[in-house]
Amino acid sequence: MAAAAPRPLIAGNWKMNCLHRDAVALASGLAARVKGAGDAPGCEIVLCPPSFLLFPIAEAVAGTAIAIGAQDCHPAPSGAHTGDIGAPMLADAGCAYVIVGHSERRADHGEDDALVRAKAGAAQAAGLIAIICIGETLEERDGGRTLEVVGGQLGGSLPDGADAANTVIAYEPVWAIGTGRTPTTDQVAEVHVRIRHGLGARMDAAGAVRILYGGSVNPNNAAELLAVADVNGALVGGASLDADAFWSICETCVR
Repeated sequence: MAAAAPRPLIAGNWKMNCLHRDAVALASGLAARVKGAGDAPGCEIVLCPPSFLLFPIAEAVAGTAIAIGAQDCHPAPSGAHTGDIGAPMLADAGCAYVIVGHSERRADHGEDDALVRAKAGAAQAAGLIAIICIGETLEERDGGRTLEVVGGQLGGSLPDGADAANTVIAYEPVWAIGTGRTPTTDQVAEVHVRIRHGLGARMDAAGAVRILYGGSVNPNNAAELLAVADVNGALVGGASLDADAFWSICETCVR
């Protein structure tokens, strides 16, 4: 008998958006929707606000099934690293998840696979679930290198000891993030199958690891994307800043 698919995860990455008042209103609106649904939506929901908002957002969703995540962490647990934040600090702030290796971090801050792997390991050591992001650029896609690039990033970014309990993979084609463009469902399926095979080479029970799709996910395309084999949820950017849009994406998930 085939193993049951893992419970879908819908994560909202707020990036460098939302001031305090707007953020609390957004989180409170989502919390009200979750409570109205009996606090048992068909997916796990995670909000990843900027770090200065972690405490107020955690308070706004307290008592609901919504989890909190951060957008990055330092590979060291503490120390003289001005402007950075350690994974134990995130856990102390109430986080359950942290995003590492997002393409914007890789591009804007020069993060490579080795650094992403170190950050993911630090997150897992602190008891957090690492959402490890991988994905190809348009040039790499057009050059027929998508599977090579994604496979290489996965292998280089996955720390030893990663398993379904402490790891989520997010496939985000860089050229689709914030552009309104998305791959075809066949293209998404091809990459997610490659990721699943790559996980299988590194760990037992690889079928239980959630693989998210990210890149211009919105209420109009969410159902189609989430129906693709080996797509176990979504990492949502712009649409997560609108409570109605984000909740609509969450509602597409079926147990």
